[in-house]
Amino acid sequence: MTTDTARRIPQIIAAEIGAQPGQVVAAIGLLDEGATVPFVARYRKEVTGGLDDTQLRNLAERLAYLREMEARRAAILSSIREQGKMTDALEGAILKAGTKSELEDIYLPYKPKRRTKAMIARENGLQPLVDAILADRGADPAVLAAGFVTEAVADVKAVLEGARDIVAEGLAEDAALLGRLRGHMKQVAKLVAKGVDGKEVEGAKFSDYFAHSEAWATAPSHRVLAMLRGRNEGFLAIDLEIDADAARGESPAERACGAALSVTGRGAGDAWLRDAAAWAWRVKIRTSLTLDLMAEMRERAEAEAIRVFAMNLKALLLAAPAGGKATMGLDPGIRTGVKVAVVDATGKVLAHDTVYPFQPKNDLRGAQGTIAQMIAKHGVKLIAIGNGTASRETEKMVADLLAVLPGSEKPVKVIVSEAGASVYSASELAAKEFPDLDVSIRGAVSIARRLQDPLAELVKIEPKSIGVGQYQHDVDQSRLGRSLEAVVEDAVNAVGVDLNTASAPLLARVSGVGPSLAEAIVGHRDANGPFATRRELLKVARLGPKAFEQAAGFLRIAGGKEPLDASSVHPEAYEVARKIVAACGRDIRSLMGDAAALKAVDPRAFVDARFGLPTVRDILAELEKPGRDPRPTFKTATFAEGVNEIRDLKPGMLLEGTVTNVAAFGAFVDIGVHQDGLVHVSQLADSFVKDPHAVVKAGDVVKVRVVEVDAARKRIGLTMKSQSGEARDAARERGPVQKAAAVKPGAGSVGPKGGTAGEPAGGNAFADALKGKFGR
Repeated sequence: MTTDTARRIPQIIAAEIGAQPGQVVAAIGLLDEGATVPFVARYRKEVTGGLDDTQLRNLAERLAYLREMEARRAAILSSIREQGKMTDALEGAILKAGTKSELEDIYLPYKPKRRTKAMIARENGLQPLVDAILADRGADPAVLAAGFVTEAVADVKAVLEGARDIVAEGLAEDAALLGRLRGHMKQVAKLVAKGVDGKEVEGAKFSDYFAHSEAWATAPSHRVLAMLRGRNEGFLAIDLEIDADAARGESPAERACGAALSVTGRGAGDAWLRDAAAWAWRVKIRTSLTLDLMAEMRERAEAEAIRVFAMNLKALLLAAPAGGKATMGLDPGIRTGVKVAVVDATGKVLAHDTVYPFQPKNDLRGAQGTIAQMIAKHGVKLIAIGNGTASRETEKMVADLLAVLPGSEKPVKVIVSEAGASVYSASELAAKEFPDLDVSIRGAVSIARRLQDPLAELVKIEPKSIGVGQYQHDVDQSRLGRSLEAVVEDAVNAVGVDLNTASAPLLARVSGVGPSLAEAIVGHRDANGPFATRRELLKVARLGPKAFEQAAGFLRIAGGKEPLDASSVHPEAYEVARKIVAACGRDIRSLMGDAAALKAVDPRAFVDARFGLPTVRDILAELEKPGRDPRPTFKTATFAEGVNEIRDLKPGMLLEGTVTNVAAFGAFVDIGVHQDGLVHVSQLADSFVKDPHAVVKAGDVVKVRVVEVDAARKRIGLTMKSQSGEARDAARERGPVQKAAAVKPGAGSVGPKGGTAGEPAGGNAFADALKGKFGR
């Protein structure tokens, strides 16, 4: 990498992430040396100037892109130099190009290509004819063409077609023109979808797009991905509409092509060139740029879908843990029965069974008796019920049982997401962990454990299988995988891991560890007993100083020889912590947790050449609340009695539910009827909401009111607005709705905030936004 490149990349990234180039240079240096994002964000604040994990993730992603672009830039420069066609102006343009598409536009005339019609025309001696037409706009091209008729080009028509091919190729390889046309298309292009004739019934789920048009620049991710899926499945045809209302030959794009040939007069040459430019636009340039814009649109939609998936996954991973209590997991089923598993406070399986309270056996009393015995025998405090088929029936069975159980302290029942449980149950990891358990029982164990500690259990499942994304199978799987793996890594390291109880899959997510070292740590622990100190990690085979540096701060040892090992203070900074303790004149164990004493400490007094103010403040905060868990306090939603199926819902009902998924267009909420309802973004709050993630996240317990129910299509519209907020909306909409009465029904034109013309924006919760859930 050249010096210019090394300087340019940090400047670009710094501007994008809101940092100084020096901070970016420092972070790049650490990442290139093998440091992880969690380690740099937590323990190298002085070096990077306090860049957080979000900035560092964006930095790493952009660094990869820009380095790829610089490699491509170098390859293009080399190729053109080898051809002997490099000029100072051309080299300057290549060095200034800011995107990959700009680079490719410049390189297009020099890119080795198959034999084109323009090449053949030049071989047949037609370049001088093009030069003559360009030089004398008053001359008639047909007259000039007569002098170029040969055995290879039989008549004037063929001669002029060959000349047109040369002109069109020149325009299609004009980087400046392509840049202007691409910019114009981005401003005016309409994304148009139409239903494929004869496929209307089969493709009914895409009916909202059978006659759909909206601006390319603002088409939201979920609609773009829905249309692309419809096209891939053969139910939709998609295209970009450019300057649809312009007369032939008069569109801004065609005029721009003519201007590139300096077509200004009315001579015969200008007329021919104007037609050639229009033809070049319609036949060559428009098609090529449409493909580019379609690819860019898809990439933009995928990036947003991946961002949404990542945010939902992070919320799920960092959901409140119920804690170390004896827990019963119930994996509901009807014909196959309800699978029951009890785990102790550490997640160890104590007992398991299968009961058959529903059809065909209908052994309700026997099922409740078995569950009651297991509750009493193992001191069950929590009951986790999977939210799949027969979930509400199982919950009612448990509720009826708890109502008659003796004693005042009864287990708390909680509906738990089953997302990914079946994938884990059938995995090699589950088979290794529970070789003697049936696959179905493993699912019940996973449901119980994910209530105790969602993070510790969900890390065992491939992130993509957890299912909290929109159109997750339609996006770039490699890019999705990288993004989700980063989310898991950040979540695990934000919480920290108990070195002596963590599973290998959980340890593998710790900064600097990975799968092989995680297995080595567990193997060492099994062979030698619990770790007494963090330093003992260095005795683990293949775990060297670098891995120790990256991992140690995120691993906890409760009740070990070194009190600081239970905190997030890194071993490299223990001396600073001990100086603070000494200055307080206290024993470290008595000082840890004493907020009053620690707040009296001036952090500036402990800054030295290696550890600056940010690190000292972090140490003080950790001493104040050692090993604190950043996750929220555990609480659960209470589903309404008697509301078990979608047919039980009525508009106006006030219910409690749990947010299961958040998309750009709203939030999906489990209200206990086997089908999530949608709170459209316009219904999330009384005030305007731009990003639903700013209001809710997956796992939140929320109050919702039923707005609409479509049982046939399994669609439920909900609102989180107050009744006064809804009343204000209704008052605002009464006027506009009356005025819109003349609008042709079903016109399908896009209205404010993604609604359709004549429809109150966001008023119909079953609009195209629903496809973000039901098309997944």
